[in-house]
Amino acid sequence: MLTVQNVSFSYINKPNLQSISFGLTKGKNLAIIGESGCGKSTLLKAIYGLYDLNEGQIFWNTTEVLGPKFHLIPGMPFMKYLAQDFDLMPFITVAENVGKYLSNFFPEEKQARIAELLEIVEMTEYANVKAKLLSGGQMQRVALARVLALEPEVLLLDEPFSHIDNFRKNSLRRKLFAYLKNRDITCIVATHDSTDVLAFADEVVIMKEGKIIESGIPKNIYNHPKNKYVASMFGDVNEIIFHNETLLVYPHQLKVVSNSDLMVEIITSYFRGSHYLIEAKYGNQTLFFENEQIIEKAQMVFLTIK
Repeated sequence: MLTVQNVSFSYINKPNLQSISFGLTKGKNLAIIGESGCGKSTLLKAIYGLYDLNEGQIFWNTTEVLGPKFHLIPGMPFMKYLAQDFDLMPFITVAENVGKYLSNFFPEEKQARIAELLEIVEMTEYANVKAKLLSGGQMQRVALARVLALEPEVLLLDEPFSHIDNFRKNSLRRKLFAYLKNRDITCIVATHDSTDVLAFADEVVIMKEGKIIESGIPKNIYNHPKNKYVASMFGDVNEIIFHNETLLVYPHQLKVVSNSDLMVEIITSYFRGSHYLIEAKYGNQTLFFENEQIIEKAQMVFLTIK
């Protein structure tokens, strides 16, 4: 089990992490989300042992994670950390990068392991291509395979799909998180993408200004956000003042009806493939809702909350 106890850290004078505490059992996937600069990447680095903490302790089972003051080479051997810069060796091949830390004592097993990992990240056809010739998304996939090579107990991923094309991202996510579950590898993902959270995370931590402001099961937090900031981590959200009550409503929760107390004026419609996202004006507020058909600008419609 990973235990983070009352962790605080600052680079200079401004605190970057403030009294962070949570636990994560073996084999679970935790997503850390929050606005840019909230401390997500700093927290991952602290968990890996790249920083000396101002306060608090971090444990993996009974082993304390210690920083550079205690280790000649920072980082914990049972963890792997994938940063947003990929740190590949540019003049060797994709396969050589993936197998860099694998033993040469059993060459056949090493090649089989490299092939398995390249299949997971969908880079098999690039095995003999030098890393310097790859795109940013391809480099990210190779870097991901490399951190998996020695099969860590804990995997720390910082925006692991940020450079990868959308058409490939979904397939890669499914393969990666299924692999981690099958191997019982504990994973923490710092991300901006709500799909990483809702579809694959067992638990979520929401950060703001270096603090945890909400944590729990993603589905529960999505259905019952305590404020607009929390709700906005999962996509568009409306904060509607209706009958003197402030409501947090996602676009899919608003439906066009023949008559109601909620009448809006259409501003514009955005095609989303399976539906349209409609921008509308309600008094002095702007709100968004989903509809199967386009609605013309300036038209007045009635909405109800599902």
